[in-house]
Amino acid sequence: MARKSTKGYFVRGHFVAAGSELDQELKQELKGTDGLSKTDLKKLSDRLQALGEDLLTLRSDLMKRLREQHDIPEKLIDALTEAKRITNFEGKRRQMQYIGKLMRRLDPAIIEAAEAALEEQRKPSAKETMALHQAEQWRDKLIDSDDAMTAWLERFPETEVQHLRALVRQARKDAKATASQERPGEAVRHAKAYREIFQLVKAAFKQQAADVDGDDNEAESGDDAADMDNRD
Repeated sequence: MARKSTKGYFVRGHFVAAGSELDQELKQELKGTDGLSKTDLKKLSDRLQALGEDLLTLRSDLMKRLREQHDIPEKLIDALTEAKRITNFEGKRRQMQYIGKLMRRLDPAIIEAAEAALEEQRKPSAKETMALHQAEQWRDKLIDSDDAMTAWLERFPETEVQHLRALVRQARKDAKATASQERPGEAVRHAKAYREIFQLVKAAFKQQAADVDGDDNEAESGDDAADMDNRD
């Protein structure tokens, strides 16, 4: 005689029997989920555990702001910190299950704030977008005009001049060769030198920005020290 199948559902690959202790626990932890089907409960549980995993990648400044503006339980913060430390696969898996459990107990407002912080991290900032546009403009200037090379070297004297000049010469040759092969309506195809000039320019601006930030931090530290001396 065939054994009667047990009703239930799966949560992240684990079967949860209907009416079991785990089933009741999931239903209790998923606040505000009255009337949801088992499928909806599973999807919500999976989403919250995935959100917990994503929080491991959240930048420190965004996590700090999240903690300052919302009452995130210290248990969750400690669990995330511990998960980053664990390297054993099974240990990591168990820790992420624990994080998922803690995530299911969070207030909806905190969940929404965490999702917003992760979305902010995924999108480039206005500053980053402007830096990319700036790099694109300088790349085109360097290829189009020898005067731009002089201006670039005045601004970035540490540039490897011979390397950059060689890239510019090659990019100009590639542009001429490509232009002769293009057909009306076709997208412009750029060769390797064109892309390498962009990467070189972008790296130079990135380093410059990092140097400026470092100088600002040193200045702030100096001001703080001066203030302390004045108070003494």
